[in-house]
Amino acid sequence: MTYEVRELGTAEREARIAEILDLYQAVGWVNYTSRPEMVRAALAGSLAVWGAFAGERLVGFARVVGDGASIVFLQDVVVALELHRRGIGGALVRAVLERFGGVYQTELLADDAPGTCAFYESLGFSRAERLGCVAYVRLVPAG
Repeated sequence: MTYEVRELGTAEREARIAEILDLYQAVGWVNYTSRPEMVRAALAGSLAVWGAFAGERLVGFARVVGDGASIVFLQDVVVALELHRRGIGGALVRAVLERFGGVYQTELLADDAPGTCAFYESLGFSRAERLGCVAYVRLVPAG
């Protein structure tokens, strides 16, 4: 399967909100799908969003927040389940790294699963504790 990765402008993000929510649903990210208005606002306020396309079908996306100078946070990398391990996620992350390669810190928060860790480490990321750092997260429950 061939696919194209390209950056999505604000209007296209809005136009593809249903497809993006479907991808979140497919991977089980219900904290997003239960809050579609939050997703809409998050996409509009993101620093950049890339989409991976098989023809016209959105099969994955990556979303970045931050200031674009000292820090960017790779907030989401989502790929349709049936297309995992085909290079789509890697292509999305490489697009982020190409665009923001000069930024001091590129951070992300991910599941502590062997495959996930191996994926991000293969793209040059390090676990925070290896850098003498610790990550803190505060979540606001849905409702």
